[in-house]
Amino acid sequence: MDKRMTESEVIAELRDGMTIGIGGWGPRRKPMSLVREILRSDLKDLTVVAYGGPEVGLLAKYGKIKKLIYGFVSLDSIPLEPHFRIARQTASIPEIVELDEGMFQWGLYAASLRLPFLPTRAGLGSDVLKYNPDIKTVKSPYADAEELVAMPALNLDVALIHMNRGDAGGNGMALGPDPFFDDLFCGAAEKAYMSVEKLVETKELLEQGPIQCLKINRSMVQGVVEAPNGAHFTECPPDYFRDEAFQKKYAATAKDEQAWDDFKKTYLDVSEADYQKAVKAND
Repeated sequence: MDKRMTESEVIAELRDGMTIGIGGWGPRRKPMSLVREILRSDLKDLTVVAYGGPEVGLLAKYGKIKKLIYGFVSLDSIPLEPHFRIARQTASIPEIVELDEGMFQWGLYAASLRLPFLPTRAGLGSDVLKYNPDIKTVKSPYADAEELVAMPALNLDVALIHMNRGDAGGNGMALGPDPFFDDLFCGAAEKAYMSVEKLVETKELLEQGPIQCLKINRSMVQGVVEAPNGAHFTECPPDYFRDEAFQKKYAATAKDEQAWDDFKKTYLDVSEADYQKAVKAND
């Protein structure tokens, strides 16, 4: 079954108010070409669920986020994503749910198993429960009677992920050292869409890497987009590493509105093809 789509065709499937999980991990293997297409769209009032990186900062800057559920929002070499920082300081995102990273993972896992919650010790003894009173605890029914956090399922309408390699049917491979947690995002979602650096024939997939790298199978996704350099400016090793110079340019726009306007005009108010051309021209 041929599931090939374009970025615009994928984003046309989304609707205002949806809960969207964005895969990758901080500034690593983010589906940025799909995120940029959201920025070009009229979508609004989104609930975004992510181990966040620049996608959260950009969506917040554009006013697309109604609710944010996250474990962290970081650019790694810049510990706190700068546009996200401003959004938190100005309370421009109406609703925030900040979770322990383990709780976040367990929420995706519960959703992927179609369970209402999973018990965990993550979050105990922290302020996570104080600031998220809707998250309850449960007592073990066994002799230990231990009190545990009942982490609710993070059910998603849509997941967006990025892989190194894929085929037209929707199988996907993560070839780098950070394969987390795109399979759980897909499992937690009603529909999932995957961008890839390169599409290959199915028979060629295992020539690209070992079978352990085949994290996504075709039953998990409804659409596949071939997007070379599509995770830029996040990293997608071994194809490429994070564009630190570009990231610094992006980060600087949080302190200078004119710099933001110039950045937006050059890199965001353009098509994906023109974005990639602008990136190459400024290398």
